[in-house]
Amino acid sequence: MSELVPAGAAVIDVTPPAGLAMSGFAARTSPATGMHDPLTVRAVAVGETALVVADAIGLHEDSCRRIRDRAGLADGHLIVAATHTHGGPVAMPGRLGPGLDPAWLQRLEDACVRAVAEARAARRPARLGFGRGTDPGIARNRRHAGGPVDPALPVLRIREEGGAPIAVLTCHALHPVVLGADNTLFTADYPGAVRRHLEAAHPGAVAIFLTGCTGDINTGHPAHASISTAPRLDRTFAEAELIGARIAQSALQALEQPLGNDIRAACTELMLPLARTETEAPVVLADAWRREAAAADPARAALLRCWIDWAERVASRPLTPWSARVTLFDWSGARLIGLPGEIFARTGLDLRRALDGDSFAGRTMTFGFADGCPGYIPPAGEYRHGGYEVDEAHRYYGLPAAFSPGAAERLVEAAIELAR
Repeated sequence: MSELVPAGAAVIDVTPPAGLAMSGFAARTSPATGMHDPLTVRAVAVGETALVVADAIGLHEDSCRRIRDRAGLADGHLIVAATHTHGGPVAMPGRLGPGLDPAWLQRLEDACVRAVAEARAARRPARLGFGRGTDPGIARNRRHAGGPVDPALPVLRIREEGGAPIAVLTCHALHPVVLGADNTLFTADYPGAVRRHLEAAHPGAVAIFLTGCTGDINTGHPAHASISTAPRLDRTFAEAELIGARIAQSALQALEQPLGNDIRAACTELMLPLARTETEAPVVLADAWRREAAAADPARAALLRCWIDWAERVASRPLTPWSARVTLFDWSGARLIGLPGEIFARTGLDLRRALDGDSFAGRTMTFGFADGCPGYIPPAGEYRHGGYEVDEAHRYYGLPAAFSPGAAERLVEAAIELAR
């Protein structure tokens, strides 16, 4: 039998009313018209550590810092993450769309603090168990046909001493972008379906889904396919439900190994430099984009207006390095590693191989969108291929330039050092 550790969990509904601006697609300009499924904040506390995950496109590092400060845990003992659903409101000032509602952002931050407090207050003696589900076979590399994907599906179950479930955590590298730019209903996308199925199988548990290293991974469509508000048969709520059910089924079949009660945490911060990818002056680019926008379809024109705004307001800012936070929880041998931003599958694979040896074995759970979401952080080998994630996404993220080659590798090195 595994040893006992205090653990608790909590969930809070943060679904806003219709009318707020939505985030995740520059081509989508209409506000939310309603809700399909709830947006929530979910927290789990184990020992003196805690993890809180919000159904949001991302959280600004300033929001994460405020949440950590208000939660009152020791430095490095709280990870603040987002699922990266593209079916929620604008959540980060100056990033991924205009129209941020300050009142909703305050409500979101308050809910994160409250969820952590409730999870800690609910702690009772518990046992941890770790397993690995089989690859659900859904993920595809959207940049390279047959390119790397991360098949890992780690599962962490937390139960009371008597066996009643407290929480179940799982993680998978698949972009929460099943729903496209045509959707105007608030939704957690497929992670919401994963959680519903897990909670149905574990009555009384709080299910938490962590979005893995999924910057270049989705169900198969290229990033530029989202520059359209035309409906697609493969991007529907029914499809999100099927994908979520499939991931949950793989997680439910994971065989479990008991863990102990040795709980540790560590974090570090490092500066990631920026480097320009544009070869022409911003004023020249803005003029060209205006001419193109005049004849473009509405969705493309909306994207170009975003780029024009970037050229006029953001591109001239200094290339100040961005402060990245990496946190590692070691829950008796199960490692949870929170990385900031949109991390590629190759980075997740490299990190797990460095720590576990065999990428299909070990007890490492690596996820992105943690303690800040400044944009894509590609592996060095991806820069020569260009594309949205390398050459364009920083404009929608409100950064003056992309991250320099080598930034992803520095995150891996930092996580490995924490593990040591």
